[in-house]
Amino acid sequence: MRDLKHIHFYEDLLEQANNELVQKAKGEGKACVAYTCYYMPEALLNLDNSFSVRLRAPHTGSLDISQYYMSSFICGYSRALLERAFEGGYNFIDCYFASDTCQQMVRVVENIHEMNLIDNKRFYYNIIDAPLKVTEHGTEFYINQVKTRFLEPLRDKFNCDISEEALKKAVEMHNRMCAIFEEISEMRKEENPKITPREFHILCLVSYACPTYLILPYLEETLEDLRHRQKDEKNRWRARVVVVGSEIDDYTFSEILESCNCYVVADRYCYGSIPGRQQIKLNDKEPILDQVCRNYLETNQCPRFMSQDKIQGRRDLVKKLVEEYKADGVIYEQAKFCDFWGYERMLAGRVMQDEYKIPTTQIDREYVVSGSGQLMTRIQAFVESLEIKKIQAKEAKNGKE
Repeated sequence: MRDLKHIHFYEDLLEQANNELVQKAKGEGKACVAYTCYYMPEALLNLDNSFSVRLRAPHTGSLDISQYYMSSFICGYSRALLERAFEGGYNFIDCYFASDTCQQMVRVVENIHEMNLIDNKRFYYNIIDAPLKVTEHGTEFYINQVKTRFLEPLRDKFNCDISEEALKKAVEMHNRMCAIFEEISEMRKEENPKITPREFHILCLVSYACPTYLILPYLEETLEDLRHRQKDEKNRWRARVVVVGSEIDDYTFSEILESCNCYVVADRYCYGSIPGRQQIKLNDKEPILDQVCRNYLETNQCPRFMSQDKIQGRRDLVKKLVEEYKADGVIYEQAKFCDFWGYERMLAGRVMQDEYKIPTTQIDREYVVSGSGQLMTRIQAFVESLEIKKIQAKEAKNGKE
């Protein structure tokens, strides 16, 4: 297939956190709001005078400094962010909003603040106490936290309009972007899709890493290009998988799967499109803030939620994705030393394999996956096992006939 429209521009944008579009938005006087977790209501952070950026640390090298402050038994993503802050790579951000969902990430935010690592006079940060269950009381508490610790500071410190009309406009823009990914995701259900795993991963990453109002026109043009794109005549994909797990902000991971002719039909991981790129349905009966916060809590698939209904819901969602996207198997991946996903990967992986009878493999990976021969070997072996299962199933079916 020919190159997708703007794909090389997107690759350039992902080369650094302070990319061209971020610099353009900053040049227009807008406040840059950094965050790292789905608990942050992204749809409410892109207001008239602010824009959100989900932090990454591309081209991470040595982690010696962050390892000194946080030890070597902290996930590589957390250490990479702190290391980049020491290097001065995040001086462009004006706010850092976080939640206590991951104590490793809380340590990153607190270290950045205590050591004054952001060279920005108007830098502001805050952390919310995120509920562990989706209850009426917990939702009310979460709504109040978002309002008092995020929205009101944006209004008071950065002159952002947080009126009902402004919040509705922000959600509409968010939904406009999500509609793009919902349509592209439908294309991935085809037997021979017209978009590759690498390309989809890149599109998804730039939607998080760039100001929404600036990246949106490019994504819409890319979607239009995809609608008329001619797919390859030969279907080269040996297996179709659902990838589930922790944060992946490096599209090299998808490149490795693609090199093994393994197609990612659905991405249920942090920085993925599920659930981050589904539209938020609004009604006219409740405040926008209440509706959005409830949506983020109810659709949140973080393993930090340990109530039985959430645990079962996560497993059922993966099973549903396998069926809906016609996947052959599931890959559970986890960034090394990620506590929550470590437990989730081990238990859910066995449940998928033993109880749901869905071929599943588990991967424990470093934050930087480029050059990982071991990862490629694991993927190749899993793809071969899926091929064997399909051959055996076909032979068994022919035998019965």
